[in-house]
Amino acid sequence: MMTLLLSFCRSWQMLWKNRLYQGPSPRNQTYSVLYSYFHFGKKEQRYFSLTLPFLQNTKATKLLISKATSSSKSGKNRSKQESSVSPHPLFSAGTAKKKSEVFGYKKDQQHCFPFSSPVLLPTKPLNSEEWDKVKENFEQKDIFENWMIAQMVKYSCSIDIAKSLLSWIARKNNGVVGYKLLIGYLTLCVSQRQTTEVIDVYEIMKTRYRTLEPEGYTLLIRGLIHSDQWRETLILLEEIKKVMSPSKKNYGDCIKGALLHQEVNLAWNLYLEMLNHRIIPNWETFQAFFDFAKGVKNNPFERRLLDILLYLKHNQMYPTEPFAQSIKAWFESGHCSACGRMLKSIHLNSEEYEFLKQRVLKDVLDGGDQYRKTTPKEINRFVNFIKSCPPFDIVIDGLNITKMFPKIRESRTLLDVVSQITKQNLQVLVLGRKHMLNGSSRWQKNEMAAVQNMAYCFFADNISEDDAFLLYATLHSGNHCRFLTRDLMRDHKACLTDDRTRHLFFRWQQGHQLVFLNYYPGKKIIFQSVLTYDTVIQTTGDSWHIPYDENVVERYSYEIPTKWLCLRQQN
Repeated sequence: MMTLLLSFCRSWQMLWKNRLYQGPSPRNQTYSVLYSYFHFGKKEQRYFSLTLPFLQNTKATKLLISKATSSSKSGKNRSKQESSVSPHPLFSAGTAKKKSEVFGYKKDQQHCFPFSSPVLLPTKPLNSEEWDKVKENFEQKDIFENWMIAQMVKYSCSIDIAKSLLSWIARKNNGVVGYKLLIGYLTLCVSQRQTTEVIDVYEIMKTRYRTLEPEGYTLLIRGLIHSDQWRETLILLEEIKKVMSPSKKNYGDCIKGALLHQEVNLAWNLYLEMLNHRIIPNWETFQAFFDFAKGVKNNPFERRLLDILLYLKHNQMYPTEPFAQSIKAWFESGHCSACGRMLKSIHLNSEEYEFLKQRVLKDVLDGGDQYRKTTPKEINRFVNFIKSCPPFDIVIDGLNITKMFPKIRESRTLLDVVSQITKQNLQVLVLGRKHMLNGSSRWQKNEMAAVQNMAYCFFADNISEDDAFLLYATLHSGNHCRFLTRDLMRDHKACLTDDRTRHLFFRWQQGHQLVFLNYYPGKKIIFQSVLTYDTVIQTTGDSWHIPYDENVVERYSYEIPTKWLCLRQQN
């Protein structure tokens, strides 16, 4: 029964293949959802446990990598430095919000949810009989399905649990699931970046509905931009244009999708289309261009970024802090501070990346090295696990990073790291060992359970080495994926058979490996900035940039110089 539930979405799609819905658009359907207090019978409480919400910042799309700044000034001088001349109070940032709080309720307080305590949700997928019992003990049975999917969205419930709910609903209704329930499930899939499930729901909606409500189009566009079917978002954008003007969010997501897939001209044309229709882009859209441009040597594209800055100037627009940081990072990324020339990017192009990926997987994973540290059975279990997951943004060596701070409880360190990263709506994989789940003073069960709720986790046998797992997961996820570990990977680099592969591996490692710069329990974690330029002798014809070793600095073979000599030809 459980196997059937877990594979629900595709079988559910098959139920609808011959049910082309020719009725009215969902925009013409009215839904009335009432909320009331409910209770569960004691006999059912074994299916439920308290599920606390984990807040996610769904607007954040980039890694939180910031440079640590230090100051030797006294507290008095620092306070003077931080103070600044304030504009007229009427125009000071935050004045309007403070006034609204003084003279009236906050906007979100006017429509507060009627329940103040965490709700009880299933902790595992339920079968039909179990869902029947749950509904039987629910007071407002006519709103049970819609209410339950809303709670799953609110508390970021497991996709498998939501699948079991919709599978139960489909069985009761001859394979039909209502539009509002579909939207709720789609919202959950998009928030967790479950691209495969988003595609499945998209196919169902294409078959069942001629047009969608704006919310449906918005969710599908946002969910599809990370998939190989991202060009479908352009079709959806055209569908919106038939009935209304697309929102800045619709345009912004399509632009992000184009940039994610290296379609720079398409992204820029969509941006110009927005301006022609007098639609002001949101800050995330502006930021996406600057984030894409880091380390890109492309003079025409740089001119486009300067056009964005001029647009902000002419319209008296003030960037948000994250956007300002992106602008700063773009100016600093790969430019020589002496002459301003762009240095060669450290990032691999698509051809180099595919070459490295195949060689690493062959030489390191298939070359016999991993079998001395784990078993073929566990390797197969891991590979199947990776294939069942969406691409990751960050892969974490859970055991390795927690050893960096021996005075802090390991599970606390891991929870702080995962919590900060997942708040940026990034897909995270944590690799660890099975002993981390046994419970101890260093590995508390409740903290490890919280980690498993926020991220994908794979726990290998205690005798296994997880370096090969980390490399496999990172390379399999794509060139955007980074990994967090203090391991320098020297053993795996030594397994590579030729100089070109070793050089590409080292470049890839420098551009993708994250390391801690500072950490204190409960505080914001600072990561060291990832290198954006290649540390090799470079020339552009009339200039030379030469990295060199300082006399007083002893550099190991796996380290790179930090000093550069800039030589320019004088006219």
